[in-house]
Amino acid sequence: MKSELIFVPIPVIGHLVGMVEMAKLFISRHENLSVTVLIAKFFIDTGIDNYNKSLLAKPTPRLTIIYLPEIDPQKYLLKPRCAIFPSIIENQKTHVRDLMSHMTQSESTRVVGLLADILFVDIFDIADEFNVPTYVYSPAGAGFLGLAFHLQTLNDDKKQDVTEFRNSDTELLVPSFANPVPAEVLPSIFFDKEGRHDVLLSLYRRCRETKGIIVNTFEELEPYAINSLRMDSMIPPIYPVGPILNLNVVGQNSDEAAVILGWLDEQPPSSVVFLCFGSLGSFTENQVKEIAMGLERSGHRFLWSLRPCISEGETQLQLKYSNVELPAGFLDRTSCVGKVIGWAPQVAVLAHKAVGGFVSHCGWNSILESVWYDMSVATWPMYGEQQLNAFEMVKELGLAVEIEVDYRNEYNKTGFIVRADEIETKIKKLMMDEKNSEIRKKVKEMKEKSRVAMSENGSSYTSLAKLFEKIM
Repeated sequence: MKSELIFVPIPVIGHLVGMVEMAKLFISRHENLSVTVLIAKFFIDTGIDNYNKSLLAKPTPRLTIIYLPEIDPQKYLLKPRCAIFPSIIENQKTHVRDLMSHMTQSESTRVVGLLADILFVDIFDIADEFNVPTYVYSPAGAGFLGLAFHLQTLNDDKKQDVTEFRNSDTELLVPSFANPVPAEVLPSIFFDKEGRHDVLLSLYRRCRETKGIIVNTFEELEPYAINSLRMDSMIPPIYPVGPILNLNVVGQNSDEAAVILGWLDEQPPSSVVFLCFGSLGSFTENQVKEIAMGLERSGHRFLWSLRPCISEGETQLQLKYSNVELPAGFLDRTSCVGKVIGWAPQVAVLAHKAVGGFVSHCGWNSILESVWYDMSVATWPMYGEQQLNAFEMVKELGLAVEIEVDYRNEYNKTGFIVRADEIETKIKKLMMDEKNSEIRKKVKEMKEKSRVAMSENGSSYTSLAKLFEKIM
C-alpha cells in the first residue's frame, strides 16, 4: 500500500514555497510516498497566484495540489493580526474534513500524517478525528522556535506576563541562544496585550502535542539551538532538514528578471551591493531618501529593490517603485553604478557573480539563501521574527554586519530614521575588499556546510531519514 502525507501551508509566499519544496524533497527521497498540498486563499496576493500557476504548468509526479474554496475575507479581517491565519484555517475545517474522509477511505493509499505550518496547527483537530498523526513545519529557525517555547513556558509555568518585556532593557536567558537576548529584538507580537500574544502562545502549546517538528535549518548553522530543543523532554522530536530552498526561481516576471540580470552581467565581480527587504518591506519617504544618500556616498555599485507601502484596502502588492520620492537627481547621478527596481528575482541575484553583499530584512528564507550562495549580509530587519534573526546572525553566529538588529516596520509611523552616514559606513564595511575578513570567512565555510548537510549522509539528509522511519 502506498503512503500519503497531507501538507497544509499558510498562504504566504515564503511559507508556501518552503512547504512545496519540502514536499518535492520528500517525494524524491521515498518512492512509495505521495504528498497532497492543501492551499488556502489569502486576501493579499504576495506572489502566490503566479506561483500557483507555475505549479499547475509544471506538475510534479506524486505531488497533488488542491486549492481550498475561497472564503469571505470579512470572516477573519476583523481579527487581531496574529489570529488571521488560525481564523482562515478554522473556516476551512469542513472542506478539509471532507477531503480527509475521502483520502482515509482509500483502499490503495494510507494517510500516514498531516504536516501543518505552525500557524495552522488548529487543523490538527480534523486529523485527530481520523487518527492521523500530526507534525509541525517551522519555517523559522531553531533559535526562534526555542524562544517561542521559552516564552510560552514563562507564561504558563512561571505565570510571567511576557508583555512586560515591551520597551524594556531586559536581557533574557533563552535556552536556544548562547548569548543573552535583549528584549528589544523579541518579536513585537509577543508584547501585544490585545490578545495577539495569547493566540501565538496557544499555537506553540499545541505544537507540543505533535509527533515531531520539522525545521528549515541545519545542524551546522544552529547547533546550539537545535541541541537545546532536543534536550527539552517537553518538546517533540526536532528534525532539521534544511536548507530547503527554491533555487530554480527566476520569478513570475521573466522579462523584468532578464533586464535585471542583464544589467548585473555588465558589472565587475563582487562589486554590487543588493538591497531587498521582502515582499512586505517598505519605508517612509524620509527613510528612502536617507538610504539613497547613504548608497550614493558609499561609492559602491548597487541594485535596490524598492517597494511603496501597501495602502489600507489594497489586495495586490506593488511590484514597481513608481511614485517613490528619491532625492533630486539621484537616478541621474547614479545611473552608471546603480539600478533601482521594484520586484527582484532574489535567488538569481544572490547567485550572480557580480553581487558581493546583501542588505537584507533577515527573513529566514533570505538568510538561508545568502548562506547557500556565500553572500555576506548586512542586517535591516522589518517585521515578524526578523529582529531576532538579525541578532542571531550578528551576535550569535558572527555571519553578518549590523546596520540595525531592532528596526521595525512600525517605525514608519514613529518617525525613527536610520541616517545616511550610518548606512554609508555599514555598506562600506559589508563590501570591503578584505578576502580574509572573519565574517566572509565564516560565511564561505557555512556555504560548504549547507551543501554537505543536504548531500547523502549529511546532517539534514540523515535527519530526514530518521523522520521517514517514524512516519512510515
